[in-house]
Amino acid sequence: MAVYRPPRRRRRRRLLLAAGVQVGVTAERPTPESSADVVRRFDACGFARLLGLETAGATGGCVRVIMRTEGMENAHGTTHGGAIFALADHAFGIAGNLDGVDQTAISAHIRYFSPPATGTLEAVARKVSETERTSVYAVDVFSGDRRVASFEGIGFKTGAVPERGWGAGPGA
Repeated sequence: MAVYRPPRRRRRRRLLLAAGVQVGVTAERPTPESSADVVRRFDACGFARLLGLETAGATGGCVRVIMRTEGMENAHGTTHGGAIFALADHAFGIAGNLDGVDQTAISAHIRYFSPPATGTLEAVARKVSETERTSVYAVDVFSGDRRVASFEGIGFKTGAVPERGWGAGPGA
């Protein structure tokens, strides 16, 4: 019985080239948005408006987003964890796109420390590390002076096309 073997990378490359597809060429990028344009774009999205998310500041690689939590209580009368996650994720999204390279989340994790009182929450996002293709961000969520949650997000730079092409390894 014959075993299926996918085409080798070199063969795929030749097939793509024969089809007229440019392989291993860095795409030209449009002029990056300014930080203010990124903030406006994120704050104008329907989900952010639905939750009342407002960016309070985006300077020096740090993004601050606030959310009023009235009407977002769970069955226990405290702010719903999904609302807290959405706040942190929104701050992460803005921070990840501030440098002009489009990013999308590939991983997100949150730790809840204590239930916040109903009122206003603030998320503060900052970049922790980055590689050519990914970035790691930490977001702390506060209720007043008390940290109520810690979020970590990993972003994939969709605009960062490696010179050798996607998934290219030795011999590609």
